[in-house]
Amino acid sequence: MTFDDEDTPLAHAAAAAVYVRTSLKGTFPAPQNTRVLTIANQKGGVGKTTTAVNIAASMALGGLKVLVIDLDPQGNASTAFGVDHQEDATGTYDVLVDKEPIADMMVLAPGYESLWCLPASLDLAGADIELITQVTEDERAFRLKMALDIFLSEYDMDYVFVDCPPSLGMLTINALAAVSEVLIPIQCEFYALEGVQQLLRTIEFAQERLNPDLAVSTILLTMYNGSTNLSTQVADSVREYFGDKVLTTAIPRSTYVAEAPSFGQSVMTYDPGSTGAVAYLAAAREIANRG
Repeated sequence: MTFDDEDTPLAHAAAAAVYVRTSLKGTFPAPQNTRVLTIANQKGGVGKTTTAVNIAASMALGGLKVLVIDLDPQGNASTAFGVDHQEDATGTYDVLVDKEPIADMMVLAPGYESLWCLPASLDLAGADIELITQVTEDERAFRLKMALDIFLSEYDMDYVFVDCPPSLGMLTINALAAVSEVLIPIQCEFYALEGVQQLLRTIEFAQERLNPDLAVSTILLTMYNGSTNLSTQVADSVREYFGDKVLTTAIPRSTYVAEAPSFGQSVMTYDPGSTGAVAYLAAAREIANRG
């Protein structure tokens, strides 16, 4: 599917979204109860935000109701959905620090009918310190959980995805305390498991101290290149270590996946026929079917 150069980004996205919806509508099974997942990996550049955005977009275009919580101060997930997250924008910071309701802060993503984003603003960079200095020890790790519990008691969602920062600070701790599932993207490159062991230790700590229902449910291989021995070896090692938690689908390297956020889009609307979009669609369907 191609678009004329004179198309505006919004028209481009809308046309692509219609195209995708025609193929996807009703193809994703809705879970019996809301599934709440955090996408986490302290190592940067592994496709964490890209995964959050494109899995969420696939499911929303397939008719499911999805909320993406952007917990990364860089706000890349918000950018990919074309949602404002400048200094004066409201969003995740207001929920965590000022206890504003999620429903009042979330925004319907342009071009979607059932995908909302709770955007990150620049203020979120200071939330780690403010949660430690201004919030009691008993509460600071649970601000997101408290807000989500209230939100989900009032609003019907199929999926909630939390995009974490590439660190193990208070924002990530809040995410791990609030969700039941962790999705870890692992790139098929040298040092692929670097940092994963520390993340697993943090998850184990969260299970013991904060959230006994927490579990690593999904591993997604990213940046896969089937023509290289390295990618194949890394994929084999990850599958051997994590077993059936690893999705059958692996996400290939894709120029379109990398380009899409600069146009305020996911690859699902930017180029739904690209190999990256097709792979994320297949991964999203696997996750939904496992539900």
